[in-house]
Amino acid sequence: MSIHFPHLGIHLDHVGKTVQVLGIDIAYYGITMALSMIIGVWLILTEAKRTGQDEDFYLNMLILSILIGIVGARAYYVVFSWENYKDNLWEIFNTRNGGLAIYGGILFGVATACIYSTKKKVPLGRMVDTACLGLVLGQILGRWGNFFNREAFGGYTDNLFAMQLPVDAVRKSEITAQMWTHAQSIQGVTYIQVHPTFLYESMWNALVLAFLLWFRYRKKFQGQVFCLYLIGYGVGRFWIEGLRTDQLKFSFGGEQFPVSRLLSLLLVIVVGIAVLVICHRQKAQRTRLE
Repeated sequence: MSIHFPHLGIHLDHVGKTVQVLGIDIAYYGITMALSMIIGVWLILTEAKRTGQDEDFYLNMLILSILIGIVGARAYYVVFSWENYKDNLWEIFNTRNGGLAIYGGILFGVATACIYSTKKKVPLGRMVDTACLGLVLGQILGRWGNFFNREAFGGYTDNLFAMQLPVDAVRKSEITAQMWTHAQSIQGVTYIQVHPTFLYESMWNALVLAFLLWFRYRKKFQGQVFCLYLIGYGVGRFWIEGLRTDQLKFSFGGEQFPVSRLLSLLLVIVVGIAVLVICHRQKAQRTRLE
């Protein structure tokens, strides 16, 4: 149950995966996800109020987007981990040990929000600029669910943030040969030392959020904040995903490709920059016509 950050001098001797409430075991992963949604919604409603928008519209939209986003996050994970579920379909519905892919949640959630916004005739640019602030705030806290589950870590490292996990607490398929080579025995327990990629992503998202909160007062057109979120998040995720040993992959032409890295590069960075350029040109054309 222990987790250590030896170079930071942090030694946590008992980090549980669940807490018992009224005799029922509740996963810290689920608690973390719930709290991340709550604080994300809070920031979105706060931003809507600051900018004079209808808070009820955002609340209704978010309830729908979150529900469909959770389904999307699970579906994304299951599709690209089908080998783990094809022989036990009921396991698809068991999320107590994790198994929610953030990209699936973002894709399904954003698509739902855009459809809802269009039906309610609310400008998409203004809506996504408002909503992305809460989205990235939720991602900052949500990543800590991986900490409690001892998952989504990277390969071996001896850097300042190196994290030590007991071998018995992680999935053996995620332990690389290099990790075994550098495994350590501490008081009779074997530990691997890894990149805490959940922490890297949480810290990166905190920087992205700080920048967006600063930039929102300086944006030149609606949708610009959202485009910068896509670019910022995509750049960080592309790098961090490359460190992980549990990457979701798909096969093509006999080769395997990391789906989240490709999505970061193709969908988030490329699309984010393209939309940013298009919107900027449209604004320049409107300015000339005026």
